[in-house]
Amino acid sequence: MSENWQLFQGNGKRQEGVIEILKNLETPPWRKFGKPEYLEKNASQIRERWQKIRKLAENREREQRRGENFRLYPQLSENEELPSEIKDVINAVNAAIYLRRPLLVTGNPGSGKSSLAYALAHELNLGTVLSWAITARSTIQEALYSYDAIGRLQDAQQGEEKNIGEYITLGALGTAFLASDLPRVLLIDEIDKSDINLPNDLLNLLEEGQFPIPELVRRSPKNNSENSQTTPFTIQTQDEGIDALIEDGWIRCHAFPIIVMTSNGERDFPPAFKRRCLRITMPEPKKEGLEAIVKAHFGETKFKEHSSTINQLISEFLDEGQLGKPQRNRATDQLLNTIYVLTCSVSPKAKDEESVKKLLLKRLSAND
Repeated sequence: MSENWQLFQGNGKRQEGVIEILKNLETPPWRKFGKPEYLEKNASQIRERWQKIRKLAENREREQRRGENFRLYPQLSENEELPSEIKDVINAVNAAIYLRRPLLVTGNPGSGKSSLAYALAHELNLGTVLSWAITARSTIQEALYSYDAIGRLQDAQQGEEKNIGEYITLGALGTAFLASDLPRVLLIDEIDKSDINLPNDLLNLLEEGQFPIPELVRRSPKNNSENSQTTPFTIQTQDEGIDALIEDGWIRCHAFPIIVMTSNGERDFPPAFKRRCLRITMPEPKKEGLEAIVKAHFGETKFKEHSSTINQLISEFLDEGQLGKPQRNRATDQLLNTIYVLTCSVSPKAKDEESVKKLLLKRLSAND
């Protein structure tokens, strides 16, 4: 296996030349999408859109920090090996990139499921993360695109009707499948909260990598020679202020997006859906991993300055030395919150520290 197998390494660092590697990755014959001629013909506008996407990412500092601070494991010495559960996650993520398959990521709250998507976008330099937060009322239609028929009608009544493309906005899912020579990172968060049919509704898109926008298809030159638009449709995307050109009303991907679907394990999924995903479970971070996460967020200097307090909090967070305790059932951000409150310049008095720790490190179980 080549030394470039691990495009994603989970350490917050970008691999040199990763963009060119991604552009030239060999695609499995059964996962080829789009036509190369389209990319050649539209290379200029695709390149311009990517420049805007990266600029947008630079302006989203919070999202950038989330990707930079993600750590699957601490920095290892030359002779140390990764734990097997960490290797499994890294291998699964890279296999998903190579195979153009979605990831279905389970794990306890706070284990880094959602942050994995931001880490992927950061390490692979793929711009902003497209995010679709699932609820019980979520539908695939809303994630593909919306059509403002009322706005168009109102404009028509006032004699101000614009090009139909201006009334259409791609959702996160639709934007992820726009033609490009690089994949976008798409986070489908908490898919187990969805309606029972939504995973099956996704199957065709995950297999075919394309979908039509009927309002545009009807007006394309191919389908309406008498009353058609001869130039591409300009439509809005999920990326703020960034439009896309659509020629015939179809969205067709070329580089299949890197899709991270998170689940809290609250329900099972149909076999047909699971077959199309690579499934992984995010491991619970151990002491060394938590130290690496804390250092990434607070810096080495602050870690050393408050090492005694931080190490004590990590031990309490992990319930070290307390036999018979149930699984810790706490989220990593609870530890970060506690460290911040107890080590900031204005912190609770010594007599209040235990009360504050008890409040901030409460277990997530219903009876705590």
